Amino acid sequence: MRKAFGYPGFTRLFVGITVSAFGDSVMLLVLSIWVKTLTGSNAAAGITFFFMLAASLFAPALGVWVDRVRRRPMLVWGHVASALIVVPLFFVTDASHVWLIWAVAFLYGVSFIVLPAALNGLLKELLPEDLLAEANGAMQATRESFRLGGPLLGAILFAWLGAWPVVLIDIVSFVVGAALIAGVRVTEAAPVRGASHLWHELTAGVRSLAQDLVMRHVLVGFVLTLVVIGFAETSLYAVLDAYGKPPTFVAVVSTIQGVGAVAAGLLSSRIIGAIGEVATMVVGFVVLAAGLGVVAATGALWVMLAGCAVIGLALPPLFVGFTTLLQKRTPQEVMGRASMAVEVVMSTPQALSMAIGAALVAIVSYRVIFLIMAVAAVASASYITATLSGQIRADRRAVTAAAAPEPVASRPSAQ
Repeated sequence: MRKAFGYPGFTRLFVGITVSAFGDSVMLLVLSIWVKTLTGSNAAAGITFFFMLAASLFAPALGVWVDRVRRRPMLVWGHVASALIVVPLFFVTDASHVWLIWAVAFLYGVSFIVLPAALNGLLKELLPEDLLAEANGAMQATRESFRLGGPLLGAILFAWLGAWPVVLIDIVSFVVGAALIAGVRVTEAAPVRGASHLWHELTAGVRSLAQDLVMRHVLVGFVLTLVVIGFAETSLYAVLDAYGKPPTFVAVVSTIQGVGAVAAGLLSSRIIGAIGEVATMVVGFVVLAAGLGVVAATGALWVMLAGCAVIGLALPPLFVGFTTLLQKRTPQEVMGRASMAVEVVMSTPQALSMAIGAALVAIVSYRVIFLIMAVAAVASASYITATLSGQIRADRRAVTAAAAPEPVASRPSAQ
């Protein structure tokens, strides 16, 4: 990963994104823990994540906006706006204010789709294509590393002092992130302002993805899992109830997932370099299925936690592989809209599955729910392998060719 950090501007960008990601790691679980504490409801706590994902409904319009402005200023002012949207949480005092937490969760969701879309475009401007996997792997590993302590820190602060210290940390992290990113020096190409019909502009990202055979099949593969993976958010508290653990124990689970995720994040760029992005995602889905299956089958707490670590191990290869593939195969002028289209394609089924999971957790065992998710992950791996076997072989040949030593030119014989 040292090559990416050798490029001017990337280190500063990396630190800025890392600081804001730390604030997110401290805050995110606290939102659902807060709702669970105020209401006592597993479903209400799970629905908090639904509101975050609901923002994806506005992604197409936001994508046009992202593609019409330069990415660095978008990241700077987007971080400032994200700091401001958290401020209303200072006014939550009892269960009657749960709606305020959900409103902030929705706006947080807007931040979650706008900032990554702008970051995708900025990375493509800042780095050569062959270093994108390294950059994405470094950022993913760092974000996941915060799962080792960020959620636990947030839960401890929430249990000890209440929510206000967590809110304050999140605000400061966004402000510091904005200041650091503002100092990144990069020459950005002028945004292309479309002159076509509004509908054509709104759907440009979708069409870019649909016309690319690899991206189309990868997205279908992801959706097969995403239509059920949201069950995990609403059933996780049922898992904790089964083991007699309090809601704040979710931070321990998240921390343990982070152990696997950090290791996988650091290795993701190497895995991609060895087998390609598509095969890396297949491996990620297989490992995810294994982790979900362990949680479904075991009755021992330590084995369940080991399964959670395996789930964490699966996530970086999936997302680093996908993000790198998206950056490589998408034209820069529609990067924002393509990123937003991905959010719609991925977040909509995930949001629906969270809503369904909130009802499902009340009528079936969490074991059945985790088994369903494991089967879906196997289906995703099988679909991508079957439809993109040619791409997987082509990637493997390209890796082999790149690793082969160059032939030594024969010297002319002396006469």
